[in-house]
Amino acid sequence: MSDGAPSEPMPTDDLRTTEVDLGGLVTVLASHLYSTPLVALRELVQNAHDSHTRRFLEDPDGGHRPLIRVRADGARRTVAVEDTGAGLTEPEIHAYLATVGTGYTRMLRELTGNQELIGAFGLGFLSAFSVADEVTVTTTSHREPHLGHRYRSRGGEQYQVEPVPARPQPGTVVELSLKAEHGHLADEQALREVLGRYCVLLPIPVHVGDDVQPVNGVQVPWRRQVPGDPYEARMRFATSFGRRFEPLAAFPVAPVEGSTDAVGLLWVQDGGTYGSSDNRDLAVYLRGMLLTEDARDLLPSWAGFIGGVVESNRLTPTASREDLQRDDHYRALRRVLTDAIVDGLYETARLRPAAWRRILTRHGQDLLGAALCDDRLFTLLADDVPVPTSQGDLTAGALRAAGGGAVHVALGSGGGFEEMLYRAMRVPIARGDRYAVLPFLRRYAQLRGCRLVELGSEDGNRELFRDPERPLAAEESAWLSAALTDRGEQLVPARFDPPGLPLVLVPDREAELKARIEDDQADARIPSAALRLARAFTARTDGEVRARLYLNLDCPAVRDLLAAYRSGHTGSATAAGLLRSLKVIMAAASSGPSEGDLGAALAGVGTAVSALTAAVPPGLPEVPDSLPEGL
Repeated sequence: MSDGAPSEPMPTDDLRTTEVDLGGLVTVLASHLYSTPLVALRELVQNAHDSHTRRFLEDPDGGHRPLIRVRADGARRTVAVEDTGAGLTEPEIHAYLATVGTGYTRMLRELTGNQELIGAFGLGFLSAFSVADEVTVTTTSHREPHLGHRYRSRGGEQYQVEPVPARPQPGTVVELSLKAEHGHLADEQALREVLGRYCVLLPIPVHVGDDVQPVNGVQVPWRRQVPGDPYEARMRFATSFGRRFEPLAAFPVAPVEGSTDAVGLLWVQDGGTYGSSDNRDLAVYLRGMLLTEDARDLLPSWAGFIGGVVESNRLTPTASREDLQRDDHYRALRRVLTDAIVDGLYETARLRPAAWRRILTRHGQDLLGAALCDDRLFTLLADDVPVPTSQGDLTAGALRAAGGGAVHVALGSGGGFEEMLYRAMRVPIARGDRYAVLPFLRRYAQLRGCRLVELGSEDGNRELFRDPERPLAAEESAWLSAALTDRGEQLVPARFDPPGLPLVLVPDREAELKARIEDDQADARIPSAALRLARAFTARTDGEVRARLYLNLDCPAVRDLLAAYRSGHTGSATAAGLLRSLKVIMAAASSGPSEGDLGAALAGVGTAVSALTAAVPPGLPEVPDSLPEGL
């Protein structure tokens, strides 16, 4: 273990050479470096591309026509990748093709500074042995067009090279004799689908079989001027490239001087997202070749509705070339992509109102959360993004107007007494239990200078339920509490609108949370850190009061009930029982009461009606069993 002091030089007579198990190394590199056998096809096509680039650099006046062709033979279980590039001499076969970790491409890029060359580690050719029992390379170098050579190896550990007749033109054919478990790759239709994805941005045409049209014949809108409307060209590309969802709008990614060279396209996907759903879908191409189809971490976490494709020459791949190193270029690109999304949404809102309306409708929930993560998005979305309410989706501005200048939000899941109260008041109530709704409305109210009434919170309850003009006598309060409340409920005399509503039961949200986190199974359901925070939050309540029953002293029925009680009227207990049953029946709209509670409440209504009708004063005419004909 080092203590920070300079290490002593090792005696040279003790130095030994590290032994390398080449067979084991080849197995690890060929079979475990890559996540899918399809990578072998990518690596071989990539090598073919670099062979063409090398020939352009070494023989710029040669006038050769670049071509890559991939063929499959299901009967023989082979796949062959052919190019008309630079080819290899015999010394180059030994120096580069058969030497692990040494790549001519990397050396050439370092010498010339050419950024079109893709290879970097000298490992790509080994991927062929992950899918093939035997690999055969037949090549003719443009430097020695009269000579041909054939490399053959089983497993990559040993190989042989023999002279063969020169090819009609310089270039290389790599043929894979596939392992039995990878025989499905010898299917040209499957190759079209795979290579159409891997090679779509390669500038050199890639053909499958005898196809005249290349699989990468798609017009790339950021590469060259496409005829017609540039926006329509972007939408066409997004439609053809998107794997799962139709694009609703598309916007470009442009390089930023001193930050990133990345270019590409982002689009809003027509795929349902909600809160924690993550449908981010970003493909990254390095020098024209697909590096990874799942680079979602380059997009901001709030952008679950965004898809896209970008390409760059500066990003640094891992050795498997299936992921990116998290370096300065990576972080710079993350910032650029965030800005591109924000700018693109602004442009869509300004120039394409129909598409903007579809985006708001489709992704309103995600956009509520996004607005909280970026001030620019909040400015854009504050008055446009829909908020789920008891009356359907409404904007915050519409909520404010309907609430007389205040925005009303329920902290619970809605239903029951809370919804009954707001229906009676004819005021829409925002669903505060939905993703990002409550923090969004809190920020909206702060910035717009309007009141936010949070039903279920102490402040919100004070806003809605005003103190009575005079308090009830202790005896009256005790009688009403016994007559109307159940265990865990607290009677609160108050005044509120509308006056026709006699009472409303409001659950205590902190007590509800305390009960949930103190459940025996809470430790298994909730992460320990979140559990500690939640318990600290609910420590201020003992949980004994689960709900408060607000009794409306402005309600005529409640005033008559109190008058009857004060006068000693025998029907006051019956009337109170009727109100108690009304409380339970109203609550049946939520998950609170059980079927037994509801049944007892309905029976109580019948009992109260019977008792009240039995008290009809004598002398009133009875209702006949049947009415005379004609009435």
